[in-house]
Amino acid sequence: MSIKRTIKRGLRYIIKGVPDISIKAKVSLLKPSKKLEGKKIFLTGGSRGIGYAMAKKFVSEGAEVVITGRNVKTLKASAEKLSCKYLVLDVTKTEDFENAIGIADNMLGGLNCLVNNAGVSLHEPTFFDVTPHTFDQQINTNLRSDVFLIQCFIKHLLSKSSGGGSILCVSSEVGELADNRPYGWTKSAINSVVRGLASNFAKDGIRINAISPGITCSDMTGVNEDNLYIPTNSTQRAYLPNEVAEVAAFLLSDAAGCLSGQILVCNNAKTIYTRQKVEKNG
Repeated sequence: MSIKRTIKRGLRYIIKGVPDISIKAKVSLLKPSKKLEGKKIFLTGGSRGIGYAMAKKFVSEGAEVVITGRNVKTLKASAEKLSCKYLVLDVTKTEDFENAIGIADNMLGGLNCLVNNAGVSLHEPTFFDVTPHTFDQQINTNLRSDVFLIQCFIKHLLSKSSGGGSILCVSSEVGELADNRPYGWTKSAINSVVRGLASNFAKDGIRINAISPGITCSDMTGVNEDNLYIPTNSTQRAYLPNEVAEVAAFLLSDAAGCLSGQILVCNNAKTIYTRQKVEKNG
């Protein structure tokens, strides 16, 4: 959680008081069924948060996984806990992608799945707080990296005689809305990329989908599992990373073989606006 966001939250509590509502969640998770056996997954941003939860779920389902990130110490510690491989990669350095895919392919004896999870939100308070630097940082990390990693990975898949594979992008519920900040713009663009490329490469046996989580416990959102209360969410609680990981595992599995170009929004219909009944009685 950024210092700016921590201060902002602290000031809100001083002005409005600390919320006296405390919510915890008991979620239902599927027992591992080895539905990802044979899947060899390249996962960016896998050392913490949603990425870590996805890697944990993928491994439990029989997949072999390489997680990437910039901090070798954090990556190594996470990989040891997860029983997976790791590779240092800065996703803003697109010139390193081909080499990274090749290394990971050798590590696992092949790659057939890509999960683009690495991302950043700088939480600019208003449109006027957006600067060329914050714009470029979010565009490069959230959009440019996804586009060119997908490009590199599809070339890799097409070069294999076996062909086929699956790509999953982590978008966001804000991608469903109009936004006034770069984070939302990148996620709307990712949704378009997913749909467009899914249409182009379905004939090659390559499936491309996305998950769009609502506010989920992570360093990025600053919400932790001690209190999930989020009044703006449909369920008035934040989501847990392992809930999102369940959906991700399904989309990568062969059980989702008929799904491509889909954006699964994980927020209990929060961003679906419908006509509300004005008069409750008749």
